[in-house]
Amino acid sequence: MADWMENLKNKIVETQVWKSIFRHGYPDTDTNRALVMFSNVLLHLHPVKVRKSALRIRYTWCLGGLTFFMFILLTITGVFLMFYYVPDTRSAYQNIKDLQYAIYFGNLMRDLHRWGAHAMVFLVWLHMTRVFLTSSYKPPREFNWVVGVLLLVLTLLLSWTGYLLPWDQLALWAVTVGSKMAEASPLIGYSGPFGREMGMRVDNDIRFMLLGGTVVGQSTLLRFYVLHCVGLPLLATVFLAVHFWRIRKDGFSGPL
Repeated sequence: MADWMENLKNKIVETQVWKSIFRHGYPDTDTNRALVMFSNVLLHLHPVKVRKSALRIRYTWCLGGLTFFMFILLTITGVFLMFYYVPDTRSAYQNIKDLQYAIYFGNLMRDLHRWGAHAMVFLVWLHMTRVFLTSSYKPPREFNWVVGVLLLVLTLLLSWTGYLLPWDQLALWAVTVGSKMAEASPLIGYSGPFGREMGMRVDNDIRFMLLGGTVVGQSTLLRFYVLHCVGLPLLATVFLAVHFWRIRKDGFSGPL
């Protein structure tokens, strides 16, 4: 029986179909392990070799990895929610109510998305705090620190743009307050320092660009929807790839 199984395995491994999918042997040698990393579209971002001590889970609990897990969870649940949500001020609020009470697993997906977003913001802050306190932002990782700061900004923007989508009173006034803060930005805001000297008006400053008008309305909802579902996630994916690539080049700063 064992010989028959071995022969069958050899016949399968020698087929052209198998060789076209798996270009190398089982990763039980250093060479094959390196080939696995280099030939895989996802694993090639990971270092070929990692110190055993770096994989030991300690008090930091792999905060960067947990943040990335939250990003994947938000992507999957977000795609599900997109099937039932229309960025229209006349129906957006009712779409959310339908997700909660009329669609199978809709409430579960929405809660996973909402609490996952809160968790991602919390984990990113913890991750950045750990990196700062352990001085892991110093050379040779200073470039990756800057990339991490940009990812933090993108995470906050993703959270803020998603806040408007339920189109309820909380969302409306949260975005109104946030856009008023943007209006007070130096140089690019109508009410900010040197804004008027730079030619800023209520119909051409940063707040107007964000809202698509002078008040929160249909144009704002559409802009925030596109930014939340397409623009910001694509930017975050690019910066995540750069972040992982630099980890591969610079190595882990310490135990996970």
